Amino acid sequence: MNSYEGKSFNVITYGCQMNVHESEKIRGILASLGMLEIDDAEKADVVVFNTCCIREGAEDRAYNNIMALRNSKKLNPNKVLVMCGCMPQQKNGKYNLKEKLPFVDIIIGTYNINQLAQYLLMFAVKHKQIIEIVNRATGNMDSGYCIRDDKINAYVNIIYGCNKFCTYCIVPYVRGREISRPMADIYNEVKNLVQNEGYKYITLLGQNVNSYGKDLKEQTTFAELLTELCQIEGDFKIKFMTSHPMDFGDDLIKVMKKENKVAKALHLPVQSGSSRILAKMNRHYDIKHYMSIIKKVKHAIPNISLSTDIIVGFPGETEKDFNKTLKLLKKVKYDQVFAFMYSKRTGTPAAEFEEQIDEKEKNLRVNKLLRLQKIIQKEQTKKFFKKTFDCLIQQINGVAVGITDGGKEIYIPNYKFVNQNYFAKVKVEEIRNHKLSGVINER
Repeated sequence: MNSYEGKSFNVITYGCQMNVHESEKIRGILASLGMLEIDDAEKADVVVFNTCCIREGAEDRAYNNIMALRNSKKLNPNKVLVMCGCMPQQKNGKYNLKEKLPFVDIIIGTYNINQLAQYLLMFAVKHKQIIEIVNRATGNMDSGYCIRDDKINAYVNIIYGCNKFCTYCIVPYVRGREISRPMADIYNEVKNLVQNEGYKYITLLGQNVNSYGKDLKEQTTFAELLTELCQIEGDFKIKFMTSHPMDFGDDLIKVMKKENKVAKALHLPVQSGSSRILAKMNRHYDIKHYMSIIKKVKHAIPNISLSTDIIVGFPGETEKDFNKTLKLLKKVKYDQVFAFMYSKRTGTPAAEFEEQIDEKEKNLRVNKLLRLQKIIQKEQTKKFFKKTFDCLIQQINGVAVGITDGGKEIYIPNYKFVNQNYFAKVKVEEIRNHKLSGVINER
C-alpha cells in the first residue's frame, strides 16, 4: 500500500486535444495509485494542473486557478499540488515558476508526464518541492494508463512535437521535435479500443499528423498508417488532427476517398488568406498551394466536411491582408472555422516583429470574420438537402439522431430503436430553421 491509496484527486486541463488526452493518461496514473477522482479541486487531496501556453489567455487562467488554491493548501498542508504540461516547459520556466509558485509541490514539463507516479511517491517521502524539466524525450512517452473521458471517441497519439517553427507558435519549443510512435504500437492500441472497448471513433492526434513516420527507422507515411488501421475488423471510423498543408499529399486524399473507415472530414488550418502573411508566419506554403489541396479534396470527396484555424491580427496584417482572409472563407465555404486573435508568445520570432496590431482592431476583425462565417454556415446547411451521409446513429433526449463525420446532427423522426451507436446511411429529407431531418437506411 502506498501513501496515496484511498485519497482523492482532481485534474484540471487547459488547451488542445493533445492536452485533453494527456489528462486522460494522468487520471489513469493517479487511479493506478489507488486514488479516487472527484470534481472538487478544493476538497481533493491531489490536484493536477495540465497547462497550455499556446495563447496568453490559457496561461493566465491556469495561473489564476492555481493561485486560488493557496488558501486551500494552507488549510490542508497535506494537499499536493502538481503543475505539468507546456507552461513549465517554456524557456526559463523552471526558474520563473519556482519563484512564482513556491507552494506548488511538483512541477514537471511535457516530456515526463508519464513519470508522474514516481514523482508523487518521491514527494511523499521527501516532502520537498520537486521541479523536474527535461529537454527531450527518452524512451516511451506513454505510461500505459488511461481513463478516457468519452465512450464513443478515443484519442490516440501517433506523433509528438513539431518541426515547422511557425513564427507565432510556441509548440516546437515546449513540445520539441517530431517523434513518431511505432506503427505496431498504434495498431495494437486502436485494435484494442475498437474490438475490446467498443469505440466507434478513433481520433489520431499530432501537432502535424502528416509528418508521421519520417523519423522512424523504417520510414512510412501517414497515408500508409491509415491504410493499415483500416484493416482492423470492426464498425468504426478514423478521424485525425491536425494536418499541415505543406505535407498534405495526394496519397492521403486517395486513402480518404477509398477507405470507408476514414471519416469524410478534414481539419486543414490555413491561418491566413494572405500569402504575404503566410510567408511572415513561416507556414511553408502560399494560398495557391492551399487552394489546390482544397480543390483536389472537394473533387475526390464531394460531401467532405471542411474546417480550419485562422489567426486574426498577426503583426503587419493590413486591411487588405484581412480582406483576403474573408475572401478565402467565401471561396472555400468551410463548415466550421476556429478563429483566434494573435497572441504574442515570448520566445517566438513574431513576438519581436514590428507592426503589432492593437487589441481593439484585432477584436473588430475577429468578430467581422465570425459574423461572415455564421452566414456561410447557414448557407452550407442547404447543401445537405437530398444528400445521403454515413452517420453514427445515437439517441439524444429520446430522439434518434444521425451524427455526420463533420459533427452535423440529422434528426430521424419516428425511428424505433433496436440499438444505437452504429453506423448507417441517412438521407436528408427536410431542412427547417437550419435543422436537418432525414430517413435511415439500415446497413
